[in-house]
Amino acid sequence: MKPSPRIGIRLHGGLDPHRSVEFARAAEANGFSSVWFAENPMERGVMAAVAACAVATNRIELGIGVWNPYLRHPAQIAMEIGALDELSGGRASLGLGSGLAAPIRRLGIDNSRPLAAMRDAFAIVRGLLAGRAVTYKGAVFSVEDARLSYTPRRPDLPLLMAARGPQALALSGRIADGLMISNMCPPGFAAHAAGVARPGRLVQYAPCIVSADGDAARSAIKPVLAGMLKTFWALGQKVPAAKASLVDHSGIPQADFAAAAASPETGIDRRFIDAFSIAGTPEECRTRIETYAEAGVTDLVLTFIGADPLADMERLARFSLARKA
Repeated sequence: MKPSPRIGIRLHGGLDPHRSVEFARAAEANGFSSVWFAENPMERGVMAAVAACAVATNRIELGIGVWNPYLRHPAQIAMEIGALDELSGGRASLGLGSGLAAPIRRLGIDNSRPLAAMRDAFAIVRGLLAGRAVTYKGAVFSVEDARLSYTPRRPDLPLLMAARGPQALALSGRIADGLMISNMCPPGFAAHAAGVARPGRLVQYAPCIVSADGDAARSAIKPVLAGMLKTFWALGQKVPAAKASLVDHSGIPQADFAAAAASPETGIDRRFIDAFSIAGTPEECRTRIETYAEAGVTDLVLTFIGADPLADMERLARFSLARKA
C-alpha cells in the first residue's frame, strides 16, 4: 500500500487576503501540510495573500499553483518567488503552467507555444534562483546577462509544472521537480500522468465537503461540480487532452458526461462525485483520499467549499490527519 498523501488546502483569487490568512492559520493549527494559492487571469493576484500568510504562519508550506509565464516574465517570477522564500523562511514552492489559453488571448497575448514557454521559463527561473548571471535565448522568453541582485535563500527551491496533455506530461518529467494536476481529473488520470511523467512529487487539486451526513455533503457538492463540469466539458470539445483527462480514466461513458453537462441536476450522480471530489463523512472522505494515494498522488490539495469550510477542515483533520499522525 502506498503512503497516504499529504493533505493541503487550496486558496484562490475569489478570497479576500484577510480570509486567506484565516484559512492558512487554521490549516497550520489543524496539521495540514500545505497551503496552495491558485492564480487565474483577472482575479486577485496571489502575492498579497501569500505574503500575509507567510508572516501569519510558522511551519506550513506555501505553494503557488500556478504562475503563468505569459502573465509574468520568468525573470519576474524568479524575483518574486525568491523574495517570498526569504520572507517565509524557506517554505515556498512554485508551480508553473501555461494553460487557460482563451483568457490570456483576450489580453492580447500570443500564447500559441505553451511547451516552448515552459522550457524557457524553467531554464530562466532555475538559473536565476541559482544565483547565476543568465543569458538564454529561447523560442518565447529570453534574457541577456540577467542576475538577481540578492542571493536567493534556496537555489533548489521546488519547481513543479502543471500538465495534462501527453507532450506536457512528458516535458514535466524532464524539466520539473514535480507535477501539478488540475481539478476535474479523476484518480485514474493521476495514475496515468504519474506513469508518463514519473514525478518526484504529484500535487492534485480537488473540491471537498465534509459532513456528519454524507448524503448531505454529496448533495451540497453537486452544484459546484456542475459549474466545473460545464467549463471543463466545453474546453474538452476544443482540446482533446482536456476531454481525455475527464473521460478516459474515470470509468464514466462519454455520453453520460454530455448528459450531465446538459442537465447536471439529473446527470451528476455518485460516479461523478466520487471521481471528481472528496465529499461525505470524515470516514468516507478518508477512503476517497486513499484512492488518490494508490494513484500516486503525494499531495492532495483540497478546496473546502461547504457552508462552513473551517468546520469542514477541522472535521477532516480530527479523523484523517490525527490518524495519519
